[in-house]
Amino acid sequence: MRRRFLIGVGVAILGLAIYSGLYLFEPGYAVNPSSQLSLNHPLDHKMNDILGYDVWGLSISDEEASANTDSEFLSLHNGAVKVDEEFIEFGRDLFYEETFNNEEYITDVLGILDGPLSIINIGKAVLQARKEGTDNLKVALAEDAVIGGKEFKKGEMIETGLDVPKGAFAPLGMPIKLKAGRLKAGISCAACHATVDRDTGLVIEGAPNLNFDAGLMLALASNSTAYFTNTDVDSKVIKQFISKQEWMKEKESNGDYIAMPDAYDLENEVDRNLMQWPKGNFDSTMDLVNNPSQIPDSFTLGDHPYGWNGFASVGPFKGLTALNNNVHAQNSDLLAQADQSKELFDIDKERYIGILLQRAPNKRYRYQASSQELPSTFLEKIDHNETVPGFNDMFRPPTYPYLSLFTPNGTVIGSEGHQVLEELNAISAYQNALKPPSETNSYSSEELAGRQVFEKAGCISCHAGEARTNNRIIPNEIVRAEGSRAKAFQDTEDIKMEPWFYPLDTPIPIPEDAERIKIPTNHLEKSQVELALAYNSNGGYKVKGLVGLAFSAPYLHDGGVAVGPDDRSQFGLAGTLMKGVTPDPYNSLKALLDRELREKVIAANKTTTELQDAHVTGEGHENWVDRASGFSEQEQDALIKYLLSIDLEKEKRQMATLNN
Repeated sequence: MRRRFLIGVGVAILGLAIYSGLYLFEPGYAVNPSSQLSLNHPLDHKMNDILGYDVWGLSISDEEASANTDSEFLSLHNGAVKVDEEFIEFGRDLFYEETFNNEEYITDVLGILDGPLSIINIGKAVLQARKEGTDNLKVALAEDAVIGGKEFKKGEMIETGLDVPKGAFAPLGMPIKLKAGRLKAGISCAACHATVDRDTGLVIEGAPNLNFDAGLMLALASNSTAYFTNTDVDSKVIKQFISKQEWMKEKESNGDYIAMPDAYDLENEVDRNLMQWPKGNFDSTMDLVNNPSQIPDSFTLGDHPYGWNGFASVGPFKGLTALNNNVHAQNSDLLAQADQSKELFDIDKERYIGILLQRAPNKRYRYQASSQELPSTFLEKIDHNETVPGFNDMFRPPTYPYLSLFTPNGTVIGSEGHQVLEELNAISAYQNALKPPSETNSYSSEELAGRQVFEKAGCISCHAGEARTNNRIIPNEIVRAEGSRAKAFQDTEDIKMEPWFYPLDTPIPIPEDAERIKIPTNHLEKSQVELALAYNSNGGYKVKGLVGLAFSAPYLHDGGVAVGPDDRSQFGLAGTLMKGVTPDPYNSLKALLDRELREKVIAANKTTTELQDAHVTGEGHENWVDRASGFSEQEQDALIKYLLSIDLEKEKRQMATLNN
């Protein structure tokens, strides 16, 4: 009896120890493909020549650095980031594994695993797909649901667009962690900016995940309202869902209560918006307009300024670090904008926080309006961040709560124990090292003929340089694309200031007496900045670099220029991704250049209200290389083949040949 008792006590102690260990160390799993599972691992395949230093966007090669006797100039305190293979590998690990704690918002607030899309069914689907790998994980729904007016049935198979490489135990870019006794799913860079090659099951690093159905996955979450600012649900819509009783009005006038909109009605309206997003698109701007943009590639070297409108133009790596910060600090935790909600959204800070939290699936995070407690007071009790609202690993820059060119979202991402921008800079270095997969390092004769057509047609007037961009922003009056995305930053003008920051050797958490410096902006043209932010203008779009076009169909900012393998019937997103047909890169590029084919694409896109409501048209960039502009079919064919083959090394080699 005594022995049985002692065994029971021992088992209990062991169980408690295991539970405590799991609680304390927070084990997790993220897919980080080895070089054997990658088609273009930058350190095991050829990478771009980027070794040396980055000094606030100025590239210094190792050779130039060795000739520089000014040790202060190449110090981290002065902004010099050492780029070597170890730093690139560190950035690669972060690219695949680092969530900056966004699993807390995504799981406990958004409820990505608490709707019809369950962690158990995702796990079952992964186990079935891992043998060969997949670029489109199909998952059975765990329950019946009506989402955005559409009925879903338990057991129905949905296409998520999540990628699972050969042998993986989770989707690419979806780290799973056990935290606070719960399984939580986060998102890393790789969810959108890497994909599995459907023929080999291997990973293409830096290629956009062009069938990722982010809108559907967000809509299936139990609290999709946590992403309402990325839809057209604005303050006017929200007011329609608020039904105030007399006692509410009295308490609101005293400033100790805030009325909330009906949670169910608001959720349904947000779901309706999210369900309109095309596959491969994501709305990364909080402009209260439902206008998702195509997920871009991460073949970033030479493609500055960054973002479809060129808004990321200052700071390390020519603005790439600013872009990476914006993605993590804004797109995965909307609480970070609480202190700017009135200026940006015309929504009171208290109501803004309450809206995001009132349907949170985790009771600890759920705001109860009936408690008559102010939402900000409730948030302070559960938020580990001491200087900014939100659950992501963030800190406030010197400009906070104002915005700047470097922080158009207000906050900065970074983990305790690191230096400011250390992790983001490493991700930038890794992205700049990436090359698209290629079997050759020089152009074929046919591709060279296409390169001549490229010059003859005048493409080179904008698409110049090795990356095939002149790094300029063009007014939309010239581009003539769907214009809503070009105006996404218009509302930031009144709360923007100059970009002040900290020296790059500043530790996190930020010391109270930390030095403050101004990020260099003397390379910028005022007119270009105003175009990017749509200040005093309708905005514009940057000249996109052309590296990796073979992996990024469909084309243009809205991803609307799409044609399937059958160029006689599969037009636009309506005839391709919306019907489960993968856009063909060759035919889609042909639609970009051929006015007759483009007309069919635009007409097809106009047949669906979903695409119209999501501002996806396929219009713009009317620079034709077709019969009507004097080019033969052979010339058009050669040009397309050249466009599909472009990479930096080939361009550098060809330019050197022409100059000799």
